[in-house]
Amino acid sequence: MTLLDYPGHLACTVFLGGCDFRCPFCHNFGLIDGTEKPVLTDEELFRFLDRRRGLLDGVAVTGGEPCLHRDLPDLLRRIKDRGFAVKLDTNGYHPKMLAALLEEGLVDYVAMDVKNSPQKYPQTCGLDSLDLTPIEESVSLLLNCAEDYEFRTTVVAELHREEDFEAIGAWIAGAKRYFLQCFTDRDSVPFANLHPPGVEDMTRYLACVRRYVPAAAVRGMEGDFSAGGQS
Repeated sequence: MTLLDYPGHLACTVFLGGCDFRCPFCHNFGLIDGTEKPVLTDEELFRFLDRRRGLLDGVAVTGGEPCLHRDLPDLLRRIKDRGFAVKLDTNGYHPKMLAALLEEGLVDYVAMDVKNSPQKYPQTCGLDSLDLTPIEESVSLLLNCAEDYEFRTTVVAELHREEDFEAIGAWIAGAKRYFLQCFTDRDSVPFANLHPPGVEDMTRYLACVRRYVPAAAVRGMEGDFSAGGQS
């Protein structure tokens, strides 16, 4: 149960396994490499939700990468049929699935990760190479077709520089929302020796992207970012 994962909603979070990427800073790597086994069947999930009608108003579906699952539309239909709003977290690598969900009205809010500047995308995703075409299609889809959405970047000191946020800002210019999320180390993160950026760096990065997305803000970090607008 969460007040944070779905802005403006009292929600629960449903984690689905599997992902295309192997991001070295991932907090949910056990869902990706198969070490975390399923906790609930679909029917157990729906019994859980049925008992919480009137208590919860939203369900955040995350992963892993939910859009890998062909039966995702059916899962979301069954959630929506129970009266819950749906937020979807995605890496943006499955634009056809994302477009189908938006067209059918199965998601009320989409949060898409923008891992890094285009030049550093494969490295940041833990891959040797990556076709960025699907990412570009999903960015365009949200900018032009989605009613409520956000882009977000988990900022890691070893992976991000100011010029990366210049490129990201130009890529998602005019976006409704964009959040810089400060990396937090946990035992579940697959790679050691990664660190969060400092407040000074985050302040510079935020100022950079606000030239393109005025509503950009920082999440998950203490510090004064009020000079650019929002703390």
